[in-house]
Amino acid sequence: MLILFKFIPKDLLIDNNSSINIDIMNFLSIDCSTETGSLFAKVESKTFSKVLQSDKYINDLMVQHILDFVKENDLKFEDLYQVFVNQGPGSFSGIRTSLAIAKGISLSKNIQLYGYNTFRWSCARFFNKINIIVSLIKVREKYFIQKFDKKLNSILEPKEVSKEEIIENYNNEFKVIPQNISKQFNEKILKLKNLIIVDLNHKDLEFLHLQGLLSKDSIKPLYLS
Repeated sequence: MLILFKFIPKDLLIDNNSSINIDIMNFLSIDCSTETGSLFAKVESKTFSKVLQSDKYINDLMVQHILDFVKENDLKFEDLYQVFVNQGPGSFSGIRTSLAIAKGISLSKNIQLYGYNTFRWSCARFFNKINIIVSLIKVREKYFIQKFDKKLNSILEPKEVSKEEIIENYNNEFKVIPQNISKQFNEKILKLKNLIIVDLNHKDLEFLHLQGLLSKDSIKPLYLS
């Protein structure tokens, strides 16, 4: 039975009302891992977002898109403390371009740079709720999985698996699939039990950062063969 939650049950959500104060975290997040990219910023508890529609020239214009995003929302790079950038997996050119731009912003504006990947991002809201979580992603007609413990520490590095392996070996596992790529999945996989399709929310990156689950050193693309 397919489990589709437009609203994730409250008992499975991460607690963003903990004793950790995240109101002061001002950041810009850049995600160009898929054909439809996105920009997100949080400044003084206000949030701003923009979807970058698929365009073959989007990577060439990425700097301009970011500058327009900042200008349109009356933001200033001086107000940002961190830049978060998606390391993948996904579009080779999109990831490479966005990482180069994020590093440029970090160096020129003296802003801290952090990387994240879609595997852990899709599991963020289940932190400390599920003992074992399997994140499923499809890239260029290939399926990949990564497995995490309840603290979202990796217990199985990303690896390629076949459709048959997923159906036979992971049917009983708690599984998550990002909403933005769910249509690419085989129908038999989408009918597996214990499967949740989740919307990727840039706000969850705050929590991952505060838990030390974003990459700070060696920010490089996560390419999967």
